[in-house]
This record gives sequence, C-alpha cells and structure tokens, in this order.
Amino acid sequence: MTRYDDDTERTFAALPPTHGRDFARTWWGRAWLKALEDAALDASQVKTGRRLARSGAVGAVSVRPGRITAVVQDRDRTAHRADVLLERLSDAQWDRFVDLAIERSGHVAALLDRDMPPHLVEDAATAGIDLLPGLGDLEPECDCGAWDHCGHTAALCYQVARLLDQDPFVLLLMRGRAESAVLDALRSHGGTTGEEDARRPDGVDAAEAYAAGHVLPPLPAPPGLREGPGAPPSLDTETAVPPDVAPAALGFLAARAAAEAHRLLAEALRSGHGRQAVSSDPDAARDAVRLAAGDPDPDVVRRLGDGSGRTEESMAVAVSAWRLGGEVALSVLEEEWAVEGDALARARAALESAWDEEERPSLRVRGNHWTVVGAPHQLRLDHEGRWWPYRRERGRWVPAGGAAHDPATALASAALAAGEEPWRRGSRRR
Repeated sequence: MTRYDDDTERTFAALPPTHGRDFARTWWGRAWLKALEDAALDASQVKTGRRLARSGAVGAVSVRPGRITAVVQDRDRTAHRADVLLERLSDAQWDRFVDLAIERSGHVAALLDRDMPPHLVEDAATAGIDLLPGLGDLEPECDCGAWDHCGHTAALCYQVARLLDQDPFVLLLMRGRAESAVLDALRSHGGTTGEEDARRPDGVDAAEAYAAGHVLPPLPAPPGLREGPGAPPSLDTETAVPPDVAPAALGFLAARAAAEAHRLLAEALRSGHGRQAVSSDPDAARDAVRLAAGDPDPDVVRRLGDGSGRTEESMAVAVSAWRLGGEVALSVLEEEWAVEGDALARARAALESAWDEEERPSLRVRGNHWTVVGAPHQLRLDHEGRWWPYRRERGRWVPAGGAAHDPATALASAALAAGEEPWRRGSRRR
C-alpha cells in the first residue's frame, strides 16, 4: 500500500520477501539496477543487498525529490537507515520534457494512462534530460559508515526496482516532479487547436506501436489455384508499335511467363512444399517460428512446422521460447555452443557468487548448458551473459521463464514453473 504524504513525497509499504523472480521486469527497472551495478565498487555488497531485499529486510520506502530512504535490517536484525541520492532536474529541463511529450499525442496519452513510453525517455535523453540514472548517478548514504554502496543501500536500490516496475512515475518524483505536477503540465500545455488537429496525420505512430508490442494479425488463408494460367493480354491493338518490337514474340513470352507462374504456385501450395529447403535455411526456419508466435490458424501453424522441419511438439516449444525472448531465446533453445575464455570465467564467477556455500547446487556442464545433478532443472547461458531457466518435461528440455543476469534467480524460476519450492541443497522435492 502507498501512502501519499503530500505532493512531493510518497511512502511505499514494505514489500514481502520474493523468490524466483528478477527484481526488475520493465526496461526502466532494469536500467535502474544497471546504474547500481555499474557504480558499486564492491560486487559482494551488491550481492548482499540482493539477498537482503529478497528476504524482505527492506522496510517502508520513502521517495521524494532527489532522495529515497528506507530502514534495512541485517541478518542479525540490526537496523540501518539507508539513503540513495539522485540529482534533481532543473525547471528548464522539466519544461523541455513536457514540450517533448506533447510533440507526440501517443506520449501524452501514455503518460495520462500512467505509463512511460520508452521512446519518450530516449527522446528526452537525446535532448539532455536524463530521467534514468547513469554511471555514478546513485549516491549512497548509510549510517553503517560505508563510503561506497553497502549492502543496505544496494538492498534499497533493488527494492526501488520493484517499485519502478509497479509505477514508473516514482522515477519522475525522484528526479523532482510529483505525478500530479507532471500530469497537470501535460493537460494545461497539451491542448491543440482544431487547425493543429487537422494537420496531424491519421493513424498511430509506427515506432510507438512497435514499442507497445502489438500482435500482428494472423496470416490470410493460402490463395486458391485456378485450373490454368489464363490468357495473357492481347497485344493486337491499333496503337503504333515500334519497328524493333515483335507483338507475336511478346505474346509468346507473356504466355510462357503465366504458365511458369501457375506451375510455381501449384508447387508452393502442395503439401510439404519447401520442407528441405526451408529447414536448411536458418533464417527461414527462424522466421517460421516468429510467424507461428502470432497465433495464426492451426492449419497455418502446421504448414510453418512442415516447412521448417519441426514437429507439432517442437514447434510449440520453439514458439514458447520466442515469446519469452524472441530470436535470442530461440537460439538458446536450438543451439549449443562452447563457453570459453573470458565468457567462461565470467560464467563461473556468477555461479560462484549466486549462492551461499551451503545452498549452491551441484551442476554438470556441457557447452553452455549447466544441468542440476539429480533435478529436472537446467541453466543455459546466452552470448550476452544472461541465464535462461529450463526444465525437463516428457523427455525434453523446455524453457521455463525469461532470462536473468543472476543464475540463482533463473534457477528459482525453473523450480517455480514446475510448481516446486526454489532449489536449496538438501531440500526435499514434491
């Protein structure tokens, strides 16, 4: 529950413990945590903060312009006041922000609907208005005496990421403007005259529609096939023909082109057409999954499966992966690669720091797959260093959730997707 103290401060009740989920699921929440992780000099303090936030050790969070505050308890229940400071935007920057928003009606509509369009934040950054924190923008203060981010300020930042997922206007308040002030400015300056409305193009801005993730309509039914190619247009007209053009020869070529087009269409509509060619073309096979993820008719899905060399079951698993993470998630599902050099060192370090010694699972590694020994759970590493959870179902590995930078979070997702408690060494499974 949120308590509104006045127009310039909001207090959020303490959130319950959380397991098996990313702390940030929205792009602004992830950007917030990236600023923390980039700025902290001691990665172990970031890990401690993540563990404290997961355990519910962060109390009520107070948010006001330029500062967030909460009381955080250590594992021994010692309480510390933690503050994180963020620079406030100037009045001139806020005026430019409102001007940018009203340039696109879609931005205003989204903000009035309490949403934060990604393109608005990107446009603002281009204009020198940084809503999201950058490297070093999150300044920590804690009564534990640490001069850099400690476990308490890191825990507060992780908790704020959850708040940003719920309400992106929290970010605007931290930068200096309450929600009511922003919305009032949009309403007072966003009005347009009838002449301005008439100049606006019809339809929806393509970039905003793409960012909103609208699902494409299903593919139309395959075209029918006529009995023959039909007669080409007659060239026997009264129009003067250049002396170097032979109408009879052009008519013959047109007739042959029509016949060849009819033959190719008949072949394309034949069941199983192109299966070998498409399945050997990774781009076409990948595109078949993308199209199937748009929920076309079952007949269309079967044709896409046939054309890409996938069974009905394997196509369903591929579509599930695509919906979780697009082309990257599909690659993680269908491609295995050797992790070497720096990538392997970073992966081992992430696995080493993700769990306490007594909780760390036993993992068997093959390529970019880390399988939990004695459990139907697996972690897969992508080329960007993110971990994808998998679980064993009916003899095959299937995706169990979205990617996470923290392998412990990803593994917990695999367990929760199967209806189990998050994995702990020595725990009994249902």
